[in-house]
Amino acid sequence: MTHRNAPLSVEGRRRLIDRCRTRPISHVAQEMGISRACASKWVNRWRAHGDLGLEDRSSAPGSSPAATPPTLVDRIEQLRRDGKQSARRIVLELAAGEITISVRTVTRVLDRLGLNRRRHIDPDGDSNRAPRKIVARYPGHMVHLDVKKVGRIPDGRPRSGSSTEHERSSQRTASSG
Repeated sequence: MTHRNAPLSVEGRRRLIDRCRTRPISHVAQEMGISRACASKWVNRWRAHGDLGLEDRSSAPGSSPAATPPTLVDRIEQLRRDGKQSARRIVLELAAGEITISVRTVTRVLDRLGLNRRRHIDPDGDSNRAPRKIVARYPGHMVHLDVKKVGRIPDGRPRSGSSTEHERSSQRTASSG
């Protein structure tokens, strides 16, 4: 589908082809408000492919040489399904077998396979995690204190910036009058 600011839709390209049959491409391009190169591109596509050449094409690449090999994708899926391992654990497992891959790549593969969430692996809620007791290493180790400064608290230091200059000028005006 063409974007909304595109000068030529599929129907507009057909009109371009019809006009270019009897007139020079550069004249037709000028009338239609497009470049001669753009008009030539559509005429050449029509000559090579017929009406199918006027249709919008996908911008996705035809091939991706750096794509993850299918055998590795299968291995990642097997490790995820059988061991319910995280992406980081899968990377470590593959590294033990001398396969180097990043955690982000494994995450993308799991996402594409639909296995990125644990609930997608075990819809019944089965887990390989065992509950453990939380033990603090020393008193105060597990304490978390969240502090939020809500307003301006004067600390006695002079402030810098344009508001300070404004305050000083208004103070001078008030004291001189």
